[in-house]
Amino acid sequence: MAVLYRALFTWFISLIFLILVVLRLDDRVRWSWFVVFVPMWLYDSILLICLITSLSSSDRWQRGAIKHLSCLGALVIKVTSQILLCLRLDGADIKLYFVLTPVWIGAPFLIANSFLSLFDSDLVQFSSRMFNRCNSNLWRR
Repeated sequence: MAVLYRALFTWFISLIFLILVVLRLDDRVRWSWFVVFVPMWLYDSILLICLITSLSSSDRWQRGAIKHLSCLGALVIKVTSQILLCLRLDGADIKLYFVLTPVWIGAPFLIANSFLSLFDSDLVQFSSRMFNRCNSNLWRR
C-alpha cells in the first residue's frame, strides 16, 4: 500500500509542476523559474530525507547501500542541473553546454545502472566480478 501512496504523490507533484510550467510558458504568470521548480525541489528534498535516513540505519553497509549512494549522486546531479537551468531561463549569461554538463556527467552512470538493474546487479558488483575475471585470466597465462 505504501508503494501506491508514493506513486500517487509522485504523480501529484509532477502534475503541479507541469501546470506551473505551462502557466509560465503561456505568460499567465511572471514568476521566476525558481518558483516554478518548487514542486520538484519539494519532491527532491523528501527523497533526500528518505535516502539519508535509509543510509543512517544500523545496517547501512548492506547490499543496498551502494544503490542508495548512487541514487544520492543522481539526486545531486539532478538538483545541480535544475539550478543551472533556472539560472539560464531567468536570463543569466550561462552557456548551454555548462547547463547540460551535469546531465552529460550523470547520463552514462544512470544508463549503466538501469542496464544492470535488469540483471538484479549493481555497478559495484558488476565491476568487481569483471575485475576478478580479468585477474583470474591473467594468472592462468
